Amino acid sequence: MSKCKFSLVFSCSILMQRRLFLYNFRNLRKAKGRRETYLCYVVKRRDSATSCSLDFGYLRNQMGCHVEVLFLRYIAAWDLDPGRCYRITWFTSWSPCYDCAQHIASFLRSYPNLSLRIFMARLYFCEERKAEPEGLRRLHKAGAQIAIMTFKDYFYCWNTFVENREQAFKGWEGLHENSVHLARKLRRILLPLYEVDDLQDAFKILGL
Repeated sequence: MSKCKFSLVFSCSILMQRRLFLYNFRNLRKAKGRRETYLCYVVKRRDSATSCSLDFGYLRNQMGCHVEVLFLRYIAAWDLDPGRCYRITWFTSWSPCYDCAQHIASFLRSYPNLSLRIFMARLYFCEERKAEPEGLRRLHKAGAQIAIMTFKDYFYCWNTFVENREQAFKGWEGLHENSVHLARKLRRILLPLYEVDDLQDAFKILGL
């Protein structure tokens, strides 16, 4: 990952244009030409049984900096209260690259009072003999919840982050099928970790 100076630039509007969302978040199996990563986020503080929304919006890559790094630097500048619990939810057009996954995992270890959920539209270079699958496994092991976006996630994003002009979200052809395909692929990537968890649970039951 290239080093970059922290300079987070927000859009004039916190809502994304419809065409940007539909183009960048479409869960195509072969998404040619979609080189940027968009990240929609919600930050909440958990107060006992309730939660308080602190911020929401969207970001994209800026000046060679990956969007995940930009967000982590943004949230680190908040000086979060170590005595409170925070939950961050991301909806991303691509899954993190290996370097970003490492960076996120390190961030989570530094902030044990913060939890992160990542819902991804597509998997970035997650083929055999690539580093990205290992990055996702390390990210999951660090405590991040990672999943593929489904129709309900797109529906939520459309109504939360998109300037939809009160138009209802309409899924595209293949949305569900591609979501299922990607979810199975992600499951195969994380399978070694699930197998280890199953063994640990079995040992606990047996008292070993």
